Formats: sequence, structure tokens, C-alpha cells
Amino acid sequence: MEAKSSAAKSSDRRSGNWLWPLALTLFGIVLLLDNFLLLGDFNAVALLPLLLVMVGAQILLRGDLFPNEETRRFGITRGSVESGTLEISSGEIDVEVRALQGDYRLRDGQPALITGQYAAQSRPQLNMAETYAHLKLDRSATPWASFADWKISLARDLPWQILATAHLGQINLDLTGIIIHESAIATGIGDIRLVSPIEAFRPLQVRSTLGNIHIITPIGYKTRIMVSSSRMFSVQADQTRYQNLEPGVFIALDAEESATVVEIRLSGTFGDAYLA
Repeated sequence: MEAKSSAAKSSDRRSGNWLWPLALTLFGIVLLLDNFLLLGDFNAVALLPLLLVMVGAQILLRGDLFPNEETRRFGITRGSVESGTLEISSGEIDVEVRALQGDYRLRDGQPALITGQYAAQSRPQLNMAETYAHLKLDRSATPWASFADWKISLARDLPWQILATAHLGQINLDLTGIIIHESAIATGIGDIRLVSPIEAFRPLQVRSTLGNIHIITPIGYKTRIMVSSSRMFSVQADQTRYQNLEPGVFIALDAEESATVVEIRLSGTFGDAYLA
């Protein structure tokens, strides 16, 4: 049985749709009055900074710039998929990835492989090859004015390859309960927050050029963290949670005997690594 896409018909409407119409209407009235010399010596152009304020408020309240841009929800059924890749190139968009909660099922009752939200007019690209699924989210395929966060949830009981990059956005990965085959996470200017997975076949590669990296190890997980520190990139570890075996090498305490070792390799140029 092939995994198939289940497009949700509902959209995630946000507050703030009134801001742009209100701002443009008020500014138009002021310019009209100014043209008819009804404002005396008042300089209508001085109100231009107000438009910037409205732009910022629109993004804060709604998540993107224009009222007609909405996020869409999607779901992909599990089918016969046994492994998958999530590839994200987010540019300046923030990314959040976590595990599906429990035995999550879509509206048709089928178990889910992936669920999440994406910007309108930029449906994620899905490629299938027998029992393997590859989902790609690319900022270049997203409307330039949309800044809504990308939020993805993954099935727990199969190995995932996660490849995620951001130029200006932040990346938040809660991999609790997810099996990782391999992972490469990188940001240009932006922080990375990663909760260690319970199992990983290969070391997780995490890098930030200008930003902090936060690594969290749940109690019972056996996580080994290797940090390539420098003069501009240092590490701050919670001594009640980690033992510093040697320079740049930390092992999580209170790990269960049966837990497998998950290795995470950190590097950065400017910023700090925080282990908690």
C-alpha cells in the first residue's frame, strides 16, 4: 500500500487580518486631505514610519505579511513506508520538528507518517520509492511574503534521516521518541534547540555559524556529546546532568543500562553550546 497525501481542507487562520486594510485606508485618507490642503502645514509623508510599525505588528500577530496568505495543514498516511527523509531548507523561516503523539491517525482513520503545516501555494514535495518516503520543504518554493513557521510531526516507529538548514531562522527539534538514522542540522544566523533522540544509528551533526546551540538530554537517555570549541564558541554544561570525560567530550548522567548511546557532534563559529 502506497503512502498517500491527505490534504486538510481547513486552514490555520490567524488574527491580524484587519491591520493592512486599516493602515492603508487611514494613510490614504491623510494623503487625500493633504492633497486638498486641508491639513495646513502638516507633512503627510512623516506618517510613512507608521506603515513599518503596521508591517511589524502584522508579522507578530499573524505570522506573515499579507492577509491572503494562510498556512495549510497536511497529513501523509503511513502505508508501507519503513524509512523516511525529511529535508528542510527554510531560509529565514523558523522550523519545529517533533514526534507524533501516541497512535496518531488522520481523518480517514489511517495511521500517519507525517503531519504538519506549510505556507499556502507551496505544498511540500513528496517522493516515494517502494518503502521509502522523501519529504522536501524548500523556502524557494514558498511565497516570499510568508513567514509562518514550519511545524512538522514524524512517526515514531521507523528510522528518519533529518536534513535541516536555515539562513536566518531558528531550528527547534524535539526528537524525543524518534529513531534517527542520521541527521545534519545547520543555521547561519539563528539558534538551534535539540532534544536528544532515544536512538541514532549515526552521529548527529549540529552546527551554527552565528547563534547558540542548546542540547537537552531526557532522563534515562545515554547521550554522548562532542563539542568542537574555539575562542568564539564555548560550551556550558550542567554538571548535575553531564560528566566531562575529557576536553570537549560530555556524557549524560543517570542513563538507563539498556539505553543505546546517541552521539551528537557540535560545532560553531560565534556563540555558545548549552548542555542541559
